[in-house]
Formats: sequence, C-alpha cells, structure tokens
Amino acid sequence: MYETKEIMTTDVVAVNEETPVDRVIELLVAHDITGIPVVDGENRLVGIVTEKNVLNVLSSGSGVSRTAGACMTRDVVSFDENDDVIAICECLVNNHFRRVPILSHGKLVGIISRRDLIRYILEPIGARRVAHQSAAH
Repeated sequence: MYETKEIMTTDVVAVNEETPVDRVIELLVAHDITGIPVVDGENRLVGIVTEKNVLNVLSSGSGVSRTAGACMTRDVVSFDENDDVIAICECLVNNHFRRVPILSHGKLVGIISRRDLIRYILEPIGARRVAHQSAAH
C-alpha cells in the first residue's frame, strides 16, 4: 500500500490571495488542472480556486478583475502527507470536488487528484500485465 506522499503531485501550482482571477484562469488552462490551492506567505493553505469558482465569478457579472482571495473556497478539505490513500479515495468518491491538497505540518506539499488515484490503481495492473507477458514467453 502506498502512502499519500508517494502518490501526490509535488510540483503544485499555487497562488496567493492577491493573484488576479484572469491569472488563475491562465494557470488552470496552461497546466490542464481543475483547481489551484491558495497559500499565504508561509505556504499555509488558506483556500482553493476551482473551475467552478471561476465560472461563478464570470456568471455573476463581476468579471475577471477579482482576486483569488475574493472568489476562493475557504473551507477546504485537505489531508496530511501520511494519511491513508483509501481515505482520500473515499473522500473524492463521496464529494463533488476533484482534488485535495496535501499538507505537512500545515503547509502545502502536494495535491492528489482523481486522475492521480486512477494512475495509482493502474500501476499494479500494468505491472501484473508485464509479469504475465514475461512468464508466457
């Protein structure tokens, strides 16, 4: 069984509360991600801006002149880097969000998305397939 810190993406795109929403949108598109953690000056998680948050900004007519801090979700579900992967999987199954930030001592160190968990599930399947093919030859 892998630990969370072995599966998480550690090269996390993050912004601060003053980051303009138009910049957040650029980052979402450029990195092909669905949400960006918002951190303070000490890399502590203070919120997250998701595609849904951005759509709410656009549909409200307030435009993209707002900041990440003004539109972010503040009550963010997160996990510790040593938490069980199954707990994260259950969380993502039972909620509508697609990713959870991973913390170490309260600071952002990674993120796990549904896609990361699907890759984790496929990894042993691929390893078994290679082992089976090697044994057949």
